[in-house]
Amino acid sequence: MLDISGITVRLGGRTIIDDASARLPPRGRIGLIGRNGAGKSTLVRVIAGMLEADAGRVDKPRGSRLGYIAQEAPAGAASPFETVLAADTERADLMVESEMCEAPARLAEIHERLIAIEAHSAPARAARILVGLGFDEEAQHRPLDSFSGGWRMRVALASLLFSAPDLLLLDEPSNHLDLEAVLWLEDFLKSYPATILLVSHERDFLNNVVDHILHLSGGKLTLYPGGYDAFERQRAERQAQIASARARQQAQREKLQDYVARNSARASTAKQAQSRAKALARMQPIAELVDDPSLSFDFPSPEPLRPPLITLDTASVGYDREPVLSRLNLRLDPDDRIALLGRNGNGKTTLARLLAAQLAPLDGAMTASGRMKVGYFTQYQVEELDRDETPLQHMTVLMKGASPSAVRAQLGRFGFSGPKATTQVGKLSGGERARLALALITRDAPHLLILDEPTNHLDVDAREALIQALNDYSGAVVMVSHDRHMLEMTADRLVLVDGGTAAEFDGSIESYIAFVLARDPATARADGGKSAGKGLNKKDQRKAAAEARERGQELRRRAKSAESALEKLVAARQAVDHAMFSPDSAAPEYAALTMTELMKRRAELSDRIDDAEAAWLEASEALEEVVSAAA
Repeated sequence: MLDISGITVRLGGRTIIDDASARLPPRGRIGLIGRNGAGKSTLVRVIAGMLEADAGRVDKPRGSRLGYIAQEAPAGAASPFETVLAADTERADLMVESEMCEAPARLAEIHERLIAIEAHSAPARAARILVGLGFDEEAQHRPLDSFSGGWRMRVALASLLFSAPDLLLLDEPSNHLDLEAVLWLEDFLKSYPATILLVSHERDFLNNVVDHILHLSGGKLTLYPGGYDAFERQRAERQAQIASARARQQAQREKLQDYVARNSARASTAKQAQSRAKALARMQPIAELVDDPSLSFDFPSPEPLRPPLITLDTASVGYDREPVLSRLNLRLDPDDRIALLGRNGNGKTTLARLLAAQLAPLDGAMTASGRMKVGYFTQYQVEELDRDETPLQHMTVLMKGASPSAVRAQLGRFGFSGPKATTQVGKLSGGERARLALALITRDAPHLLILDEPTNHLDVDAREALIQALNDYSGAVVMVSHDRHMLEMTADRLVLVDGGTAAEFDGSIESYIAFVLARDPATARADGGKSAGKGLNKKDQRKAAAEARERGQELRRRAKSAESALEKLVAARQAVDHAMFSPDSAAPEYAALTMTELMKRRAELSDRIDDAEAAWLEASEALEEVVSAAA
């Protein structure tokens, strides 16, 4: 069990975490969530012992091993395979000692311990983890210095997973992964035998991995049972209660103010008015649910253009006359929503750069509308922002000749109004810098948005706002992302970049995930869900696929809502049963009821359980039909 007691952390004179407490269940898989800048990474560093809290303490079981990825990616001449094996320090030390030890008794102890920790199977386990994170056999034995920073961070993650600590701390582990590696990591963590504390903003990842949500908001911690969707339901109920309580309090406040105003001057009612005035002064206001400007995304609409925007005809693209992708045949229309799928390193970014006209085709033809404007977002743009300048300065330079009001209007579309517009970039959160980069690339109302991993550093609520903005945007979108929820809600065409080319994948995201998990590329290319759209043209297929996804999302919500209602009703019936047979320890709401009343309440709950079961079964069967049709 991990016990967080009264943790307070102040950074730069500002209180980040304020007397926060939580008790995490043993062997639990806990998702730590919160808005950008709420202090999630700070809390993880406190738990890891890398940052000392101003007050409070973190208690861990005696002798437990804690694992956390350092900020610096590993480097040097060692290979990923060697680096991962070395992460099990006990095994590495014993292996070295066994080669040097001459004392028979000690050598026997060493070998007994090596057998106990299954040292003989370690190389195979290290290789499996590296393969799951995208390293083939050749890549596993290349020097670390030959990899980019993102791939070296994968090695750091592989090393952490291989070391198998008793408490696994993961801070946004999917940021450097492609969708295929995320699916592997998800499967790995679901069967992890110890406690996990995971910082993530990916809805599907959280739903599939964690069994509790730890919400950090306003410096405080609240633990919720279930995955992210269960948390959302509970938070919505809580917010509704707060809004209702605030409305009641406001009505009471107005009533007291009216009484005091009418009766203070009259001798006969002055004391009552004074008493009410004191009650009014003691009344603590209930905080209003404020609109968060970090959820602001508003892409300007481009001028209409005739289709197609871009046509590729047997084109090839690459670097230094060496093609990365060949036989490219693709048409992009003004209202397209395309997701580029495939492992990192297969050429998704290369294709994106070709569509953005940053690379010219090596062969074949590429035709693009002469009036087309493109907005191209990458993480490099976020990292290259001048930390000493403000959003207003960045936008003013790029919108040269525009009026100050036009510059501020573009910033305001993305939540940078008032003081935020003149805050140094270095003082902005990662999510705010990503929003600024999106504001900068859309300043000219582009006809085509190309987004390469736009959700990194965005919290869950900000991702939902981005989804809504993309769906409202009237231009075309090409996206690379490992966030399944983002792809499901925005893309209506899937393009698989694999085997040195790119081709339409006519199934859904779910059928693509099934293909990845099955590890059968030949089957997927032969039938990636095409049967669901046979007899339809491309546009009708995309429309049918979008309608099926929308139908599937609605059925999932219905099924989960019915399941949640069923769980609550069953729990309530169990509480009634307990009250009937153990009245001395009954829940307060049932303690005063007679046996007749309890039996009546139980019958009512049983009827409602039957209805909830029927609703859940109906939604689940309908969802299964939709998924089967898509696959």
